[in-house]
Amino acid sequence: MKTLSVLCVVCTLAVLSVSGTSEPKLKNCNEVREAFTSKGFNMNDAPNKVVNGAPLKVCPQGLSCCTAEMEDKLSQQSHTEIKAPVSRLSTTLQSTFKQRHDHFDKFFKELLKNSQTSLHNMFVRTYGMMYMDNAQLFTDFFASLTRYYVSGSSAVNLESMLSDFWADLLERMFRLVNVQYEFSDAYMECVSQHTEQLQPFGDVPRKMRIQMTRAFVAARTFVRGLALMPDVVNKVSTVSASPSCVRAATKMLYCPYCSGQVALKPCQNYCLNVMRGCFANQADLDTEWNNFLDAMLGLADRLEGPFNFESVMDPLDVKISEAIMNMQENSVQVSQRVFQGCGTPKLNKAFRSKRSGKETGFTGRFRPYSPEARPTTAAGTSLDRLTMEVKKKLKHAKKFWSTLPETVCAGELTVPGDECWNGTAKSRYQSDVIGNGLANQVSNPDVEVDITKPDVVIRTQIAVLKDMTNRLKAAHSGNDVTFEPEDEASGDGESGSGCDSPSCGEDDIYISTAQNPEKPRVNTVHKDSSSASSRGSLAPALALCGPALALLAPHWR
Repeated sequence: MKTLSVLCVVCTLAVLSVSGTSEPKLKNCNEVREAFTSKGFNMNDAPNKVVNGAPLKVCPQGLSCCTAEMEDKLSQQSHTEIKAPVSRLSTTLQSTFKQRHDHFDKFFKELLKNSQTSLHNMFVRTYGMMYMDNAQLFTDFFASLTRYYVSGSSAVNLESMLSDFWADLLERMFRLVNVQYEFSDAYMECVSQHTEQLQPFGDVPRKMRIQMTRAFVAARTFVRGLALMPDVVNKVSTVSASPSCVRAATKMLYCPYCSGQVALKPCQNYCLNVMRGCFANQADLDTEWNNFLDAMLGLADRLEGPFNFESVMDPLDVKISEAIMNMQENSVQVSQRVFQGCGTPKLNKAFRSKRSGKETGFTGRFRPYSPEARPTTAAGTSLDRLTMEVKKKLKHAKKFWSTLPETVCAGELTVPGDECWNGTAKSRYQSDVIGNGLANQVSNPDVEVDITKPDVVIRTQIAVLKDMTNRLKAAHSGNDVTFEPEDEASGDGESGSGCDSPSCGEDDIYISTAQNPEKPRVNTVHKDSSSASSRGSLAPALALCGPALALLAPHWR
């Protein structure tokens, strides 16, 4: 008899455990009303006593502290709460790369301005009135470079522009070194047609063309990539949560309220499954997002190395002066070859052999600026430092979309173990955590996801990223990338978030751990093993420039 009694007690406890009657019995709704009002709702919207939960659509329908109206408001609150961390992280990510875009864009534009200023000041000191009488050629040259940086080959054909510049410079110098002759427009057209064959400026034009094309394409494509990131993040982050996601979030976050367990938090793995269902489409963006970031990092390496915009633009004045010196030194041979090919021109009857050196203001001494005297950019830094900083941010942004569930479920929102809400009771969550992405949601136990209907906005952004990645790779290979005119970003507007200090963004808090796009049109640039020459390496050659141009000074008016 005693044995039978013990067995009955054990059986009774087992039944109670299975039936869930071990859960605390719902007595009143005072704590629920207080918690409800702490969320900003009116206390009168919550019942002051236990009610029948039959009208509820999401939470358990037994005895409850929730009305149907209260459940609707909790659903709205759930939507807000799952959206808030995504919005916060996305805003931070957008701000970070808007700032980097603004800094790079200003830096490149000011390098162009500074290069023009440096050339003007150096040429005024070196060539005096000879330069001033021909300054418009150089003004137009830099204006074209700026237009190319801003709008690309839709506005300026860089290779043709450079060829025209050297042809125009040859024409002007050829007239100056042969002032005893008269040259018709037809004759000078013949001269310009043979510019590449004559090579009056040595190898400088060829090297400049290759170096400038690579550097400009890399710089402007990189800036375009930085501008694209905030736009993609903005579009993706504004994608609305599906109704099934909101229902699952409400069940996870607030159904414990209805049973009077306001302090009960969701199980961690339960939260992960809910959020992976909610952010399934966003997670599918991750592959192309990471590919894009890898392409940006690869192009950043090029900017630090052989395609360094700063090392190309900084000594541009010296390179052009070296070319002029080459022309001066080889003027006799160049003229003879021109006369052989285009015919001997007529003598200029009005030619006067004597000119006053005072007219030109040329001193016969070459006085280049030291690097310390060169202007600094508004960014107050170097390209290497800017690139190093942005590379850190690019690396931190990897896997941003696939880690959103972990981010939302981190911290105090959830708890591990058994003492948590598993969707039905206070107990361990038994289901396995599913994978990321739309395809994996077919087995999601907590969110109904239609895997046959991917989000159109996100699919469009996947295509946009894929297209830009192809362009970045083309620029990385040294090829000119053609963007459609409507795609071109002017970069004139302010795009920062209001923080301009050098340390801004150091505490960035984002986590790290349509149609098929057309391939971009690319133009292959001829390979050249030489890198951008440094200012110092040209100093010995430039020392010869003054005496050589002293012969030319009386005739360059």
